[in-house]
Amino acid sequence: MGKLLTLYRVAFTSLAVLAPGVWPAAAVESASSNPADNEWPTYGRDYGQQRFSPLDQINTKTVQRLVPKWIYQTGTASTFSTSPLVADGVMYITAPFSHVVALDAKTGRQIWRYEHKRSSDKICCGPANRGAALGYGKVYVATVDARLVALDRQTGKPVWDIALADKMMDGTEDKHVMAADDPLHARNVTGSTGAGAVIAPLVYDGKVFVGITGVGYGLHLDSPRPGAPLGAVVGVSGRYGRPGFLAAYDAETGKEVWKFETTQKGWEGEFRTHTPDGVPLQRHIGAEKSNLEKYPDAWQFGGGSIWHTPTVDTKTGILYFGVGNPSPQAADGTRPGDNLYTVALVALEAATGKLVWHFQQVPHDMWGYDVASPPTLFDVEIDGKKVPAVGEASKLGWYYVHDRRTGALLFKSEAFVPQDNLFTPPTPQGVRITPGPAGGSNWSPASLDAARGVVYVAGSHIPMIYRTDELPAQGDKPAIPYFIIEPSNEANWGTLTALDLKNKGRIAWQTRMDQPMIGGVLATAGGLVFTGQGSGDFSAFDAATGAIAWNFNCGAGVNAPPMSYEIDGKQYVAVAAGGSQIWGFRQGGAIVVFGLAE
Repeated sequence: MGKLLTLYRVAFTSLAVLAPGVWPAAAVESASSNPADNEWPTYGRDYGQQRFSPLDQINTKTVQRLVPKWIYQTGTASTFSTSPLVADGVMYITAPFSHVVALDAKTGRQIWRYEHKRSSDKICCGPANRGAALGYGKVYVATVDARLVALDRQTGKPVWDIALADKMMDGTEDKHVMAADDPLHARNVTGSTGAGAVIAPLVYDGKVFVGITGVGYGLHLDSPRPGAPLGAVVGVSGRYGRPGFLAAYDAETGKEVWKFETTQKGWEGEFRTHTPDGVPLQRHIGAEKSNLEKYPDAWQFGGGSIWHTPTVDTKTGILYFGVGNPSPQAADGTRPGDNLYTVALVALEAATGKLVWHFQQVPHDMWGYDVASPPTLFDVEIDGKKVPAVGEASKLGWYYVHDRRTGALLFKSEAFVPQDNLFTPPTPQGVRITPGPAGGSNWSPASLDAARGVVYVAGSHIPMIYRTDELPAQGDKPAIPYFIIEPSNEANWGTLTALDLKNKGRIAWQTRMDQPMIGGVLATAGGLVFTGQGSGDFSAFDAATGAIAWNFNCGAGVNAPPMSYEIDGKQYVAVAAGGSQIWGFRQGGAIVVFGLAE
């Protein structure tokens, strides 16, 4: 089957008959980029990450009969963003803090549970984990403390455990960088610096692909208002951080095959005055160029976290993934140039890690516009010709569509959230920008219905205030400027948008949501679009009109991507209900699985 992910499939007719260490050889098959209709074997269901279920038993006519069938409690009430996998009647989930659980997908009964023992409590990005990966008789998990662990798929016992990044960083993520009278001193620091990993790995062609987070480097403070999303981000220029990376590891041994660092020598680029799609950037190019000799090695501290699972074209063997903001975050005084390959969509050869192309959405980013949502592969018609494309829902509020062979921008959609003062530098008085670092579309995966030619995108409207301040001069030490991005004191809300890819991303319909949309979308052949909100509401919408068709409140924030599968001829829809601390949504720890009432 060539370069296709090998999955070991077992029909669990009775858990008791599977003695430890026994894995039926006859159960070995291959899962391609077109998985069986009844399964969900990879993070995006298929290698192109369309997140579309071909099942239609649950549809616009039957959805009112949808009821909870079983619930699994992880035992941890914390930020919960896993995307369950289902293969051979078994569901695999990752719990907060990178624990992994195998469940009977029909009943919810636990088969095994792996408890991850962290090597450090100094984790960068909270307890969230996006999910696991399956392949070669193993379950792979990238952990909050920057490790990659392979578990035996039958027993959950570790097969190997490797460090992705050992070095914990120190520097700006302390309140000493702010002036003593700055009101931000009253805030608590949210999280801690240090490398981690949050994404579901990708398994393909005998390799496991994973990247690290936590290298963007800035001080993150909590919100002063209970239940409010986000707090402040404080950035200060300096030699802080390290390059992020995406790397490939041997699926059998864990040995590193190749590593692509997201910031490299020569990262200054062209000193662009506009984004590649023509939007002006208000940069001080002269000042940046004068700083080149002073900061020749800035790329060695350059940041560029990986926030989502890569996508792969199995016909060409090309990987596609997005890269986060440069380091230091917001503050740009010590990093002259375009800061390649941060805030970019990047294409690499999966076999070698060699760069094929990149498209930098925001050169020299100062606003936190990470390319955070997973890219999706599809074909699009341009001037009467079918073109292989890759699309990405950006924090900027546009859905970008590229020729996936060359990276050429084919078009970008209409804005799916309000936009104001994009790329405006900060001022001492503060400037209102939207979208800000929250998005737009954040890490939430979109869902594509190829037959309709429509992509469904979850968006957020969270305006931010961007201002400057400085730590006063002390003795021989000069004043040190710093940069603050914090939420504006106004209403936040979300959008669920259907973008017509047959009409260059025009909005087919849009439904305004009560809260910012953080979690992800599932479209199905039943003509439905599923998504959740921080209020706990999990809802189905008519894919043709956006009208709400069904709703259930899960009791904790639904801030994770839903998925669907089928067992014994019955379709199910599953989602994690556990909220998110950073967005101010009620936390919990449940996997809730729905099916049709008999």
